[in-house]
Amino acid sequence: MSDRLLKFLFHQAPVRGEVVRLSRSWQQMTAHHAYPEPVLRLLGETTAAATLLSATIKFAGNLILQIHGDGPVQLLVVECRPDLAFRATAKLRGDARIDAEAGWRQLVNAGGMGRCAITLDPGKSPAAQQRYQGIVPLQGSSVAEALEAYLRQSEQIESRLWLAANQQAATGMLLQRIARPSARGADQDEDAWRRTTMLSDTVSTAELLETSAEEVVHRLFWQERLEQYTPITPRFACSCSRLRTGRMLVTLGRNEVDSILAEQGAVSVTCDFCSALYSFDAVDVGQLFATGSTDLSHPGPRH
Repeated sequence: MSDRLLKFLFHQAPVRGEVVRLSRSWQQMTAHHAYPEPVLRLLGETTAAATLLSATIKFAGNLILQIHGDGPVQLLVVECRPDLAFRATAKLRGDARIDAEAGWRQLVNAGGMGRCAITLDPGKSPAAQQRYQGIVPLQGSSVAEALEAYLRQSEQIESRLWLAANQQAATGMLLQRIARPSARGADQDEDAWRRTTMLSDTVSTAELLETSAEEVVHRLFWQERLEQYTPITPRFACSCSRLRTGRMLVTLGRNEVDSILAEQGAVSVTCDFCSALYSFDAVDVGQLFATGSTDLSHPGPRH
């Protein structure tokens, strides 16, 4: 089953929906890490949710979803570009002990101090768009419930999410109640929100994980009239580079970088997202602070 995101509208109804399946891209990304199974599941659900949310907005920049936890999981981060290229990572506390049966509250919101942030970053987009960030306390007992609460509070959009993830796939479905003008002389189906969410509540975790996006939509809504859009193919892509890593070292300052050199003989930086390793020796560091770059002939990153 291929990586796929499907978008659809219910005919003459104020409801829109999306279904996403990340399989090859999800496996490519997680191959660089060895997350405990409960953490892998949470990161997968968060990644699926971020791709769904990114596909709903008209924004030329990146959507960054961050879940800051006060439990063993310190941070979940997903960055999604407009073309649905994504990357994601999870950070655990140094003394973290992950119970195989641990759930959302125990892992992320143990003390009730967790929070959810969504940032829209225009980056280098030529469009006249401003950076936006919304932050709310974590609510609910799952990634889905936390994001539903965020959308109600920060965006005033009534939404429902169904998410699932394992080592093979990260999947999800999103329904949103929207203001949609009806055609002249046509009445909107005002019962659609109740009906479609009830139908969606019948989907199981196994169905989400083991069924293609197209089949999920067909099984749930085969009696509904849908307006469907061209499918989109999400993919894993990391934007790290030797140049960006060098710029980060410059922000640390020469004294800090020289102290690392003196202690370790080289400055090595591993990307949190893809595990690429960038190494800078004394010559590299000298050139970096003198010119702002290093020798382009230097070997690339190692994984």
